[in-house]
Amino acid sequence: MQALWMVVASLLFATMGVCVKFASEYFTSSELVFYRGLIGMAFMAALARSRGTSLRTTVPGMHAWRSLIGVVSLGAWFYAIAKLPLATAMTLNYMSSVWIAAFLVGGALLAWNPLKPGTGPNAAGPPQGGSAPPGGSAARKAASVGAPFLQGPLVLTVLAGFAGVVMMLRPTIEQNQIFAGLIGLLSGLGAAFAYMQVMALARVGEPESRTVFYFAVGSAIAGALGMALTGVSQWHWMPALWLLPVGVLASLGQLCMTRAYSHAKTPGGTLLVANLQYSGIVFGAVYSVVLFGDHIQWIGWLGMALIVLSGIAATVLRTRAAPNAPAEEH
Repeated sequence: MQALWMVVASLLFATMGVCVKFASEYFTSSELVFYRGLIGMAFMAALARSRGTSLRTTVPGMHAWRSLIGVVSLGAWFYAIAKLPLATAMTLNYMSSVWIAAFLVGGALLAWNPLKPGTGPNAAGPPQGGSAPPGGSAARKAASVGAPFLQGPLVLTVLAGFAGVVMMLRPTIEQNQIFAGLIGLLSGLGAAFAYMQVMALARVGEPESRTVFYFAVGSAIAGALGMALTGVSQWHWMPALWLLPVGVLASLGQLCMTRAYSHAKTPGGTLLVANLQYSGIVFGAVYSVVLFGDHIQWIGWLGMALIVLSGIAATVLRTRAAPNAPAEEH
């Protein structure tokens, strides 16, 4: 069931992106974040009440951190959707798995100390009165030196993912939209941290409805602060109708995504859920071409495929290269 929940979540998020694209012609990103949070609060509060779930939490700090990261990612994503083709904005947001893999590689390199196993008074030979272990200190040092290179396939997938980004943004750069492309890339970075925090909340026993509710609260607060700084757009009733599905679809998608991750109890289940999130890119590409008539050059399609493949590979390889890291981070 966790696989189905993730596919449904991806479809809902892609459909929400369509609504954001239409609404962004009349409202700023701050306003979209605010209304998305406000509608989400009402929706999730009603859902929690119908289920008899209390909204009182014992881990407010974790919810605050998750909301802060999620709001930054959300605002960046909405801005990218407004300025870029929907397929491009969706793909950049789904770079989260590649970002997580990059974090793991960077952490492994920072923690690596090639001199540690070979240092000490007995580094040159076996202890007095004893015999050298099989392979001796030279073998241990060689193993240490080779340790970072065990991350080689993971490094290649990360490089492939960012190569895909360059291929996707090449047409964007030519259209003087590089800033929007970087903001879209930032949304994927924030999404990586947000997914990790969602799993952490699930492991401490927080129900899905409560997690999504507090994220909606954080979105409403952040959006209101943004509106205070940037101002409020003129209200138009017809375009404002797009705000309702933005909030409802976002809440449903967030709930399905949270349920998918929290129900992934085994490593294989987690990998399946993480990989199926890329179905959102497919949905977004279909919407982009059919509804908005976006013309994506062949190099853009190739870059999109490279990002999807590298993200799936990174999800699998990071578990093999550092199997304990996700549990510690989440």
